[in-house]
Amino acid sequence: MPVKGRFAPSPSGRMHLGNLFSFLLAWLSVRSQGGTLVLRIEDLDPVRCLPSHAWQLMDDLEWLGLTWDEGGGTASYWQSNRSHLYAAAFEKLAARGLTYPCFCSRIQRLNEAPHVHEVSPSCPCAALTAEEVAAHSLEKTPSYRLRVPHKTISFTDGLQGPYSQDLATGCGDFPIKRADGAWAYQLAVVVDDAAMGVTQVVRGRDLLSSTPRQLWLYEALGLPAPEFCHVPLLLAPDGRRLAKRDADLDMGALRRRYAPEELLGLLAQLAGQQATPAPVSAPQLAAAFDWAKVPKEDIPVDAQLLQ
Repeated sequence: MPVKGRFAPSPSGRMHLGNLFSFLLAWLSVRSQGGTLVLRIEDLDPVRCLPSHAWQLMDDLEWLGLTWDEGGGTASYWQSNRSHLYAAAFEKLAARGLTYPCFCSRIQRLNEAPHVHEVSPSCPCAALTAEEVAAHSLEKTPSYRLRVPHKTISFTDGLQGPYSQDLATGCGDFPIKRADGAWAYQLAVVVDDAAMGVTQVVRGRDLLSSTPRQLWLYEALGLPAPEFCHVPLLLAPDGRRLAKRDADLDMGALRRRYAPEELLGLLAQLAGQQATPAPVSAPQLAAAFDWAKVPKEDIPVDAQLLQ
């Protein structure tokens, strides 16, 4: 079966070097196998995600020569236009008794990244009666959580190797719909990857621990799950990971300092595909791409790049 990969950025700011590193590896994996690549815009958060950021992101990728086959500017590939699909999945889960309203105020803070959650194996809202739910609803709009069983989910990551997690103790009942009505990352990403026929997900290893709950969602919804490859993060010299909120090596600065082939050469060296940061084109990298050369551990970025 031909591989179908995706890049699914959140347009909450300008792409930085770490975002670009993950996308390059996803692009190389797909192109080296003659597969298809989807660009999906994950604009679930209407406050943080702006269309202007999405269009800038696409311009940055095209500048590098990292093109895609589906999605991008196509409206149906923007999550803000796919709420009806998430609602249908939610109703399917609710019909099986797998969801419940939660009134805990700490659950879905708007300033959190979409994949951040709190481990809450014993959320008190799971045991609320119908009368108690009705009473709480008069005071607060609930978010909704997915019930998880005491079940160990195991899979083999394409880069990190075997990984297991007990759902009840490792993540607990997790949010799938926010109190403000926005759909949670975990539900949307599962629905979208299945609907778009994605067979391989390449993303940062900070999301490795979220994979078991997504695999549980695939199972609960009766959907086929893709294979996963979780790649290392790029770290600043002080050990923190590069982030949009810190404007670390964002594409504005990178485009002023490098030609596309120079930037790709730098990324290729970080990814273990070249011994030096010699300039290289995207097709040249794809022709020689080797997953076995990609580091598993997070990669410190030279301090000179951050100046």
